[in-house]
Amino acid sequence: EVQLVESGGGSVQAGGSLRLSCVASGYTYSTNCMGWFRQAPGKAREGVAGIWPGGDIAYYGDSVSGRFTISQDNAKNTVYLQMNSLKPEDTSMYYCAAVPYGNECRIIGAVRYWGQGTQVIVSS
Repeated sequence: EVQLVESGGGSVQAGGSLRLSCVASGYTYSTNCMGWFRQAPGKAREGVAGIWPGGDIAYYGDSVSGRFTISQDNAKNTVYLQMNSLKPEDTSMYYCAAVPYGNECRIIGAVRYWGQGTQVIVSS
């Protein structure tokens, strides 16, 4: 059974930081682009960041570039999202995702596996 399990969400004031983690199991972690998407109430799901198995950054969303950092620990099958300088508009459910190699990492339709999501709330 494939599982992506996120953790690290919570409530924080604007300007604060959070670190999300996603542990993957049940499939070949090293052949997928791992990424983070988010979805706020009433809005479409959007790509936040993605990273290739070798550590190359696939992308950052325009709204988070310079504030968020994606990284991974292949030995632990874990991908992280360090979120700094958080803004109220970052408030969303954040989802971990795995995209098979050869696909565009930020395309929602290319995601093969999703996590259950972790909530991030940023207050002003």
